[in-house]
Amino acid sequence: MILDSLNNTTRFEVLNPLFKKAFDYVKTTDLTTVEDGKYEIEGKDLFISVVTICGKLKEDAKMETHNEYIDIQMPLQGVESIGWKAGSELKEAIGEYNPEKDITFFVDKPTTYDKIYPGQFAIYFPEDGHAPGIGEGTIRKAIVKVRVK
Repeated sequence: MILDSLNNTTRFEVLNPLFKKAFDYVKTTDLTTVEDGKYEIEGKDLFISVVTICGKLKEDAKMETHNEYIDIQMPLQGVESIGWKAGSELKEAIGEYNPEKDITFFVDKPTTYDKIYPGQFAIYFPEDGHAPGIGEGTIRKAIVKVRVK
């Protein structure tokens, strides 16, 4: 898991061949003005979803992991807290892995929480359990999905 400012993306662009394209797109597109929806940047290898959600309480947020994609999550409006726990420590799955949605949910609770503000981003790798959507009121966010290479 990585948490940083959008001003510092160059240091992370070497971690995956698609990260530079992802961050270039985010920096050159005013995501606050686009409609909620899915936008392909490079087919199924790199796309972004813009969503508006109602913030949840910590106890209502479900821990999740992804096998095929890395998440780059960034609030556009509102402050979002996201819980984190090492994937190797997740013990109790809720059902099976859903390959169509690339997601597994867990009963386990996070070991830590981070607040993410507009202008910041958090990267969650497949080995990172995360519980997104925690906050108050309306949260508008972008979720960049980067296929693991």
